Amino acid sequence: MNKKRILIVDDEISLTRLLKLNLEQTNDYVIRVENRAEDALTTAREFRPDLVLLDIMMPGMFGADIAARLRADANLKRTPIVFFTAAVSKTRVKEHGGVISGFPFLAKPASVEEVIEQIELGLVKASPRGHPHSSPSRVSPFVEAIFESSLRNGISGYQEFLC
Repeated sequence: MNKKRILIVDDEISLTRLLKLNLEQTNDYVIRVENRAEDALTTAREFRPDLVLLDIMMPGMFGADIAARLRADANLKRTPIVFFTAAVSKTRVKEHGGVISGFPFLAKPASVEEVIEQIELGLVKASPRGHPHSSPSRVSPFVEAIFESSLRNGISGYQEFLC
């Protein structure tokens, strides 16, 4: 059985260590962790993940900017992305069928089982056309503004949202 390669991009070192250990114990995954948002693209290019588990709010760069860069890279544009974040509540994620701006979301905190379920769903839903999920759905102006700006324009000046 081929193990799936999962890249976890999150600035919370304790969370990524624990998640890496738990996912590797299943023997289904090879995990690589990147705790510095600005290094995520380089790490993804080297590691060539089957899926990226990505936080939204990180110092230096938002997860949506990383997603935009992954989509702009010819070798990574078809890599499924699952956002794993505290920026949205579990209730909001559930209300929108787990998909926000066309990407699957998993709200923190989540159990290892919930994370595995989202990873497996992301791997199954990945399509050869490069965008694995449905059309955008509105959740909150904050999250939507970050996503829409980043995905259209790359890194932008939206620091005003961090009040």
